[in-house]
Amino acid sequence: MSIRPAPPEAETPQHLPPAPEVPAGTPAAPRRRLPAELTSWRRELRRRAGRGRRLLQRLADRAAHAWRSSLQIRVGAITMLVAGTVVVIVSMVLFSQIRDQLLSVKEDAAIDQAQAGVFYAQTEVTGIASGDAASVRETLGRTVRQLRERGGSAGDFDVAMVYRSGDTPRTATSRRGIYPAIPPGLRADVDGGGQSYQYAMLPNGAGEPRPTLLIGSPVPSDASSAERIELYYAFPLDQEEESLSLIRSTVGISGIALTLFVVGIGVLVTRLVVDPVRRAAGTAQRLAEGQLEERMAVRGEDDLARLATSFNAMADSLQRQITQLEGLSQLQQRFTSDVSHELRTPLTTVQMAAEILYESRGDFPAHVGRSAELLHAELDRFERLLSDLLEISRYDAGAAVLDWAPTDLGALVGRVAGSMNALAERHGCELTVSGPAEKVIAEVDGRRVERILRNLIGNAIEHGSGKPVQVTWAANRTAGAVTVRDFGVGLSSAEAQHVFDRFWRADPSRVRTVGGSGLGLSISLEDARLHGGWLQVWGQPGAGAQFRLTLPLVSGSELTSSPLALRPSAVRGPGGAA
Repeated sequence: MSIRPAPPEAETPQHLPPAPEVPAGTPAAPRRRLPAELTSWRRELRRRAGRGRRLLQRLADRAAHAWRSSLQIRVGAITMLVAGTVVVIVSMVLFSQIRDQLLSVKEDAAIDQAQAGVFYAQTEVTGIASGDAASVRETLGRTVRQLRERGGSAGDFDVAMVYRSGDTPRTATSRRGIYPAIPPGLRADVDGGGQSYQYAMLPNGAGEPRPTLLIGSPVPSDASSAERIELYYAFPLDQEEESLSLIRSTVGISGIALTLFVVGIGVLVTRLVVDPVRRAAGTAQRLAEGQLEERMAVRGEDDLARLATSFNAMADSLQRQITQLEGLSQLQQRFTSDVSHELRTPLTTVQMAAEILYESRGDFPAHVGRSAELLHAELDRFERLLSDLLEISRYDAGAAVLDWAPTDLGALVGRVAGSMNALAERHGCELTVSGPAEKVIAEVDGRRVERILRNLIGNAIEHGSGKPVQVTWAANRTAGAVTVRDFGVGLSSAEAQHVFDRFWRADPSRVRTVGGSGLGLSISLEDARLHGGWLQVWGQPGAGAQFRLTLPLVSGSELTSSPLALRPSAVRGPGGAA
């Protein structure tokens, strides 16, 4: 009969009693709260962890910035990495060769000593009385002592002799614990009749395992084949280990010193090259800031000296050219301003006379009346040209100011578009205005914004080839924008880059009916910049052009975005696809 053990209690299913029913309306039991000290400790732990993460992030950011901005740091780090790698490889190869050489010398001396010991032991154990255990023990012990006293060129050693007769070996050692620690593989090789050596860890006098060179060899004797005598030498490698440790530390220290020396040389050489470049960069920055008298110091006759000389020559040439350009610009500005002011007085007189002739043109013959009309129209164009020149001279002199006032942006756009309806009808194009229904108030100079919109809408009508012109306005929380879109000849990317230049025309041969001075868009751009706004253009040949004016709703605020896109949402390509 067998007794089956009961299953352990842990495997016995346990049934929990049903939870008691809670009557409706009974308040829930309060949740357990952590002690105030524990909560405060956890909060403090999170705060410290957050500070540690922020500190590590700042250190990482500083290290990354230093790596990107400093050539010396990059050269030093790369030099250290390359030199350290080379030193480590060379040190490993050198240490390996030294170790192999030390062990090779040790092996040769130990093998020679072991062979001499075998010859001596052979003479001592000849005629050993195999049946007498006391005689065997005495002979083995005497031989071990004599071999130990003989010494040798391989340094300190221990000896063990083994007499095998049957299953029980008899041993004699110069120090206890040697024979049991001999690896079985070495014993098997010696038992097979061959001389062998092996490195192993054997305990020293204090019982600590130490690296040891073991050499084993059979001892020839006159005994029967069932009787064998084995001789083992144990050569501790303490001296070699100390030598290798000293060599390892010496090689390591030398490698570190060599690496630092190479890095120091690299950093020094880099500094000799980088410092003049930094001085050149600083001088160039000061030149860019307007300090045209800045020059680099020339030292020596090397490549860096030639660089400084060339840099100074370039700076001299730039200073002369900038000075000449400034003089020409001031002369041009003064000439424009003087001519505009000087022409204002005779123009007023001529306009008064032309006005009288224009009002009396019905009393003149037909050809004289027509001449009076042409004179009146051309004098009006001449007056507008003088006004534009005077406005440009104000911008050049920095005398242009804004007359800020809260202005209804939608009403302003509608008023300007209404004043341009007659021009649109003459060109046979449809002028449409679209925008939000709510009122948008912007702090702008209404006169200058009207001038911008008149220029944009007039140019769109003139270059629209009789096609519709769309005026759209919108606003967000910080900015208001107006776009003027035409579907005429359009603009190429090269033309769009020059459209705001003074006196520039996309097609000089084109007959103009509005303005004609070539200053309208230049003045409009200056008006937009004076408001802190943007005036931008998009164009595509054959698909028309679109100008966008963006102004801040509050004077002095900075624009970050525009409520209207510069590029129209649907533009057809050459193939007609949208």
